[in-house]
Amino acid sequence: MFATALLAIACSSGAAEPTRAQQPTIDLTPTATALPATPTPDATPTAAPVETQTGEDAPADWPAFRFGPFNTGNPDGVPVPPEPELLWSFDTGGIVESSPAVVDGVLYAGSFSNALFALNANTGEELWRFPVGGLLRASPSVVGGLVYFGADDNLFYAVDAQTGKERWRFQLGPGGQQSSPAVVDGKVYFGAFDNNIYALNAETGDLIWSFPTGGGILSSPNIVNGALYIGSTDGVVYSLDAETGEERWTAETGDSVFSSPVVAFDVVVVGSDDGFTYAYESATGRLIWRLNTEAPVFASPTATDDGWLYIGSRSGFLHGLNLFNGQPIWRVFLGGDILSSAAVAGDELYMGSSDGKVYALDRMEADILWTVEAGNLVWTSPAVVDGRLYFGSHDGFIYAFGE
Repeated sequence: MFATALLAIACSSGAAEPTRAQQPTIDLTPTATALPATPTPDATPTAAPVETQTGEDAPADWPAFRFGPFNTGNPDGVPVPPEPELLWSFDTGGIVESSPAVVDGVLYAGSFSNALFALNANTGEELWRFPVGGLLRASPSVVGGLVYFGADDNLFYAVDAQTGKERWRFQLGPGGQQSSPAVVDGKVYFGAFDNNIYALNAETGDLIWSFPTGGGILSSPNIVNGALYIGSTDGVVYSLDAETGEERWTAETGDSVFSSPVVAFDVVVVGSDDGFTYAYESATGRLIWRLNTEAPVFASPTATDDGWLYIGSRSGFLHGLNLFNGQPIWRVFLGGDILSSAAVAGDELYMGSSDGKVYALDRMEADILWTVEAGNLVWTSPAVVDGRLYFGSHDGFIYAFGE
C-alpha cells in the first residue's frame, strides 16, 4: 500500500520561510586559542580538499550512512530537481530510523518490523528481506557485494547484497547494536551497546580487536588516515589506531555522545547531549572550539570541501558554520527537533525534521528551496543519488522523490 505524501514549496509565493534567529555565541576555552595548521578562511570558507568516498561507489551510489566511512555526507552528486514528485513509497510495517544505502540501483534499509529490506531504487519493488530477532535501527553499509548491519538481537550481520543470504554473523554482548558500520581496508568497524568498539574481518566476521568504553555506543565510527574516531554514551570521544585498536587520545564532553564524528582538514567535529558541538585537532584531541547549540545534539555534523560545517540540534535549528573556527554564518529553524544528519549534493543541503518534513536548502544562503512531507517524524539521514531523494519515516514508509 502506498502512502500519500504532500509536496509543499517554501518560497515567496506562499509558505512562510522559517525565521532566522540571532546567531549563537561561541564558547572558547583557554585551550582553544590556537587553530591547527590548516587554511583558515575568513567569514566565508574557501575551497580546499576534504577526504570523501571515491572510486566506483561515487557519485552514483550512496553506500552508507552519511555516504561512507569518512562521514562527510558530501558526494559530488546531482541535486534533486525543484518541486520533486513522489516516485514511490514502501510500507515496511515498522518505524524507520535506519538511513538508506543505495548501491547499483538497490536501496537497503532496516525497520522496527525486525527486518532489513532490499528495494528496487527506481520502483520501490521489494527484492528481498532479511529477518532479524530485534528492532533494526542501525543504517547498513554496502561494500564489495555485502551488506553489513547490526540489530537489537545482539548480533552483527553480513549478508549477500544480491540475494539477502547470510554470509556470517557475530555475537555481541547485551544491549543491541545501533552504530552504523564503516568498512575500510578489509575491516568492518562499529560500536555496540555492550560498551565495546569492534573491528572484524569484513570477509569472515572474525574478531580482529575490540576496545572497551565506559558506555553504550550509538555513534558511528569515522576512519581517516589509519585513525578511528567515535563517541560513547560515557560522554567521551575516542580516537584509536584503526589497525591495532590502541588508544590515541580521548576527549571528554559534558554528556552522552550519540553524534557521529566528521573529520575534515585535520579537524574532528562531533555533537554532545550537553548541547555543545566540539571541534578537536585530529592528531592530539586538543580542543579547538565549541559551539553552544542550546539543546542536545543527537545529529551528526556534515563537512564539505569548501570549509563549511552543518549541524542540527534538538532545538530545531540547523546551523551553518565555518569549520575552522566555529564561527556561525547562519542558522534556520526547521519546525521540530533535528535528529537527522545533513546530506549535500552540489550547492544544496537536505535535512529531515521531527515536523515530518525533509527540507532542501541553499547551503550557503540558508534559503529554503522546497520541502517534502512524510506522515511522521523524519529521523533518518537522506540519501541523494542521481538527483533522487531517499529517506525513511516514523510512519513506517521509505520514500523516493525526484523527477
